[in-house]
Amino acid sequence: MGDEEKRNRAITARRQHLKSVMLQIAATELEKEESRRESEKQNYLSEHCPPLHIPGSMSEVQELCKQLHAKIDVAEEEKYDMEVKVQKSTKELEDMNQKLFDLRGKFKRPPLRRVRMSADAMLKALLGSKHKVCMDLRANLKQVKKEDTEKERDLRDVGDWRKNIEEKSGMEGRKKMFESES
Repeated sequence: MGDEEKRNRAITARRQHLKSVMLQIAATELEKEESRRESEKQNYLSEHCPPLHIPGSMSEVQELCKQLHAKIDVAEEEKYDMEVKVQKSTKELEDMNQKLFDLRGKFKRPPLRRVRMSADAMLKALLGSKHKVCMDLRANLKQVKKEDTEKERDLRDVGDWRKNIEEKSGMEGRKKMFESES
């Protein structure tokens, strides 16, 4: 048991050592990545944003403002064009997805909610409160008397089905059935 315990401790120590080495390497990689990003940012700013020289006279300041406004307008136009392109491509994607669903024959069903509303309330919602419509469908129905059919009369005459079964059970009941049929 002593050898196994020493081996487990060695394995644990080795794991911890490897973990600490990996963390050190990751930290140096993060620092390199951060310095690379910072240098890229500086290069981009030096290319696209020249250093600002503030002129001494008022007319030169106004000219500088006009140039800055022109640059802002160009940037806004580019931004608007990009937004339009994104919207257009999004619309095309939605259309393609819809065509794909149509071709497959699978449709997304929107979640429907059950609405409990009477016919009068529905008409009032559709027509507005000006129109007073009463939707009593039963008032327009005419009364119909139900005629007794032969089958229904037989069912009423039979009465309780349990009594009928008791009468027909056993040999006497079968004998009665054959006598009544003939």
